[in-house]
Amino acid sequence: MFPTPIQKASPLVRIGYNVILPVALVLWLLPLIGVALTSIRPASDLAAGNYFGMPSGFAGIENYTAVFQNSPIGWYILNSFKITVPTVIGAVALSCLTGFALATYKFKGSLVLFFLFVAGNFIPFQILMVPVRDMTLRMGLYDTVTGLVLFHVAFQTGFCTLFMRNFIKGLPFALIESARVEGVSEWRIFRYIVLPLMRPAIAALSVLVFTFVWNDYFWATVLVQSQSAMPVTAGLFSLNGQWVAAWHLVSAGSIVAALPPVAMFFLMQRHFIAGLTLGATKG
Repeated sequence: MFPTPIQKASPLVRIGYNVILPVALVLWLLPLIGVALTSIRPASDLAAGNYFGMPSGFAGIENYTAVFQNSPIGWYILNSFKITVPTVIGAVALSCLTGFALATYKFKGSLVLFFLFVAGNFIPFQILMVPVRDMTLRMGLYDTVTGLVLFHVAFQTGFCTLFMRNFIKGLPFALIESARVEGVSEWRIFRYIVLPLMRPAIAALSVLVFTFVWNDYFWATVLVQSQSAMPVTAGLFSLNGQWVAAWHLVSAGSIVAALPPVAMFFLMQRHFIAGLTLGATKG
């Protein structure tokens, strides 16, 4: 069922693996390398058509300084935090509760309810664009941070519930049963027995949801128009000039916008890998 570990493969396979892996890694990193090089490229290089060659000089300080001086990117980053942090807290908190209920309680229609949570992950974004936009307009949530937060929480909860339910399913159920026999309330079972065991899953899920929501561009352009609520992914357009695309500034802004999720991943790396490993093997 599982692939053979590379250490147990034949010498020819190991040689091919050692050759192909660095090549695949370089190919995967090429877009990021290109953006990083463009972010330190002088504007004269772009005007001269030097899009893919080595920069003729180092203009990183000027470009990154101009990003903050010539655009409200600091405000956009703050908006992204205002949208992403409450979404992570809301989606993970709700999924812990729903995952616990779906994993530990057997009632009529529980499987159907679980499938409803999962089914939302298979609906294309484009189908939801018009009804979600109309709903936010009717509710007075269009072009607001609150509207984006509520939508992201609603949409991310389905995936998070699937993750949490499978994780809790793999926990020792005898702990819960013994606590019930002792007369412990369901809330205290969840709070003091199940929740501490879910910390790796919570860390992994928080990193995933943070990355998903922070990097969202589609809904940021559909549900927001003004700078007051615009996140950084949609706000990078302000770095372009009226007639000429300032790709060196856009690239520098993209690198700045990518730093928070990268930093969070490295800070939570140990818990993230542990949570994914445990959650991936549970039925």
